[in-house]
Amino acid sequence: MLSWKAMVQHLAAMRTYIVMSAILFFAGMIVGGTNTALHTYLDNQLQGISDIADQLNQTSNPMLSIFLFIFFNNTIKSIFVMYLGAAFGIVPLFFLLVNGMVMGYLYTSLNEEGHNAALVFMKGILPHGILEIPAIIIACAYGLKFGALGFRGLKSLFFGSRKTIGAEYEFFATRTVAVMLLLVITLLAAAIIETTVTPWLLSM
Repeated sequence: MLSWKAMVQHLAAMRTYIVMSAILFFAGMIVGGTNTALHTYLDNQLQGISDIADQLNQTSNPMLSIFLFIFFNNTIKSIFVMYLGAAFGIVPLFFLLVNGMVMGYLYTSLNEEGHNAALVFMKGILPHGILEIPAIIIACAYGLKFGALGFRGLKSLFFGSRKTIGAEYEFFATRTVAVMLLLVITLLAAAIIETTVTPWLLSM
């Protein structure tokens, strides 16, 4: 297991992919907030989220059900986008853009409906999003890195050394275990905030 110092150093070494992931996410927000051609698709995404929330609210313990759903949904998806990124980075790329588009579209929709979108986001997104969004961006950054290694591995089939890329792949993969643990802890904290602090703020 990596020490905290080694973890910070490793994340620093990943800064190019982390910045790339952040850019893709915010690009998705801009597209989702401005491209009307995507509104039907994004409406369906938001409706799906609303339907799940309605079902969870009908359980015997809505708060616990919502907490478990948010935590496991975010954690499983983050782990999947990290490792499925090995398929040339397609999954994390799509995940970043779609999630960004949903956020951008939600912000625009709130404004169009006469709400103060900035205030709603400050109360309803920021408290848990300050943990959840960076966690997702980091997970996708590792997925994109896996994708880059996948491209290099494909190239090594024809040029270069397979042994070298294999060793690099193994080195990187072992470090994702500690990152995965960090993501789980972060997303756990975000889920707790989202099911306790966020509803209280929105009710004010």
